Amino acid sequence: MESPRSVLPTTPPTIAKIMSRRVISVTMDDFLGKIQELFHHHHFHHLLVVEQRTLVGVISDRDLLKALSPNIGTWSETERDRATLHKRAHQIMSRNPVTAHTDSSIDAAAQLMIEKNISCLPITTKEGILEGILSWKDILKALVGAPRTTI
Repeated sequence: MESPRSVLPTTPPTIAKIMSRRVISVTMDDFLGKIQELFHHHHFHHLLVVEQRTLVGVISDRDLLKALSPNIGTWSETERDRATLHKRAHQIMSRNPVTAHTDSSIDAAAQLMIEKNISCLPITTKEGILEGILSWKDILKALVGAPRTTI
């Protein structure tokens, strides 16, 4: 005769298990030249904009590409093209970003990203203090059990 098994309710995995806690951020007054360097050096797709650890915006690599002159780094580059590197983060960032908290489920985060058509979720405390970031790649890696890479 088989012994009865105890079945404990399982809680769904939370964002805290798969999010990136090492986040590179910029301030609202940082120049696009610095932001361009960060994207190039670290090979990620989103930078978080903070003021005193409080999240105030997000800049994607696509936001940066739209803001910079396509002539930068070419033989036809002019002073006007170089001037686009002197714009500030607050001029191109998305304000009031959609966020999640560490205790949110991975399923809820994925659903939120689909509903809002976004590719990352900044993770904050209830007070808006930045704790990390979750990307669609983090969710896919968790689903397939792939090892995480760090910045």
